[in-house]
Amino acid sequence: MAEENNKNAMAGKAPAKPKPAAPGKPAPAKPAGASAKPKPAASVAGGSKSGVYKPEEVRAEANPFKHSKENVVGAWVQQRFSVLNPIFAYLKKKEVPQHRLSFWYYFGGLTLFFFMIQIVTGLLLLLYYRPTEAEAFARFVYIQTEVPYGWLIRQVHAWSANLMALMAFIHMFSTFFMKSYRKPRELMWVSGFILLVLTLGFGFTGYLLPWNELAFFATQVGTEVPKVMPGGNVLVEILRGSPDVSAETLTRMFAMHVVLLPGLVMLALSAHLMLVQVLGTSAPIGYKEAGLIKGYEKFFPTFLAKDAIGWMIGFGLLIYLAVMFPWEIGVKADALAAAPQGIKPEWYFWAQFQLLKDFAFDGGELLAIILFTIGAIVWILVPFLDKKASREERSPKFTILGLLVLAFMLIETYRVYLEYGW
Repeated sequence: MAEENNKNAMAGKAPAKPKPAAPGKPAPAKPAGASAKPKPAASVAGGSKSGVYKPEEVRAEANPFKHSKENVVGAWVQQRFSVLNPIFAYLKKKEVPQHRLSFWYYFGGLTLFFFMIQIVTGLLLLLYYRPTEAEAFARFVYIQTEVPYGWLIRQVHAWSANLMALMAFIHMFSTFFMKSYRKPRELMWVSGFILLVLTLGFGFTGYLLPWNELAFFATQVGTEVPKVMPGGNVLVEILRGSPDVSAETLTRMFAMHVVLLPGLVMLALSAHLMLVQVLGTSAPIGYKEAGLIKGYEKFFPTFLAKDAIGWMIGFGLLIYLAVMFPWEIGVKADALAAAPQGIKPEWYFWAQFQLLKDFAFDGGELLAIILFTIGAIVWILVPFLDKKASREERSPKFTILGLLVLAFMLIETYRVYLEYGW
């Protein structure tokens, strides 16, 4: 054994191994100056002059996707937008329940689709429109008659506004009757209601922009309503900018339509979409326990692909309506002329319009406004009032409330249609 150790030491392969001590004898003493533990190599490699140990810095690989087997385009996108990978991974994990009422889920996506159409066509119209009393109607006619495909862009913008409002109402009532507002999705309902109100605001402010006779007098009637409220004159002054509908009113409506409301919608829409993604899609009460859930499909890409099919159908319907049922240009507004017969707002305000007509007595308009206000407050607070739904129990009282609200809107809207037509 001693000869073998000497050979290894001379060859430089390893130091000579000390001979183990015999049992009962103390271990041989270590040579003077020898440390108990060797110094870490990293302290030397780190180049620290203070003698403090610093671990070696580990850097991420410059191209973590160099071994990826994806196609060239996919690899290029992945390398430059790798920060989005966790989002895509999350979307792939998210699932949507499948049941006999699943088709109602697509109306929220259709509302978003028509809003995007509004943005694109609105930006195109802004290239030619001028919000002044002298030029508004003339530019409106110019877009319709002279600008290449201007008539189509204007008709698509008008019809997409109506379809957006329709999809928003359908989405709201389907969500209500499926009790999708229940815990923990209360804020999702609140943000959705705010989006509906802003959508109606788009319709109200955009109605005056063509500056034609019908829009002028309808805006005059609509902005007159708040005067019956305490302090309502201040609100009317804010909306009109003057005692009567004038050029100042047109400028204010334009500013609200293209700047204020889009900004508010973006904030509310971002919050709503974030809540939808985080909290997921709700199934009707009792469906899971009763075995009525057929299964679950991936949100990305399966559900989004089906959503895209709905968007294509909606786009086809939009083009059909724009070509086959164009909105009329009308006559330029004249503040000195008498109001024409049959003045009414857009169809999504017909229920409120008819109730104001029904309450045509002293104090009736104020009473109608109070009823609208109370109804809106109760409607937005439904998730917090419906305790049974939050406990995953059926709540027939709130279902009846939703049916009454829906019946009121349909009946009052139909009454206006019978009296004035479309």
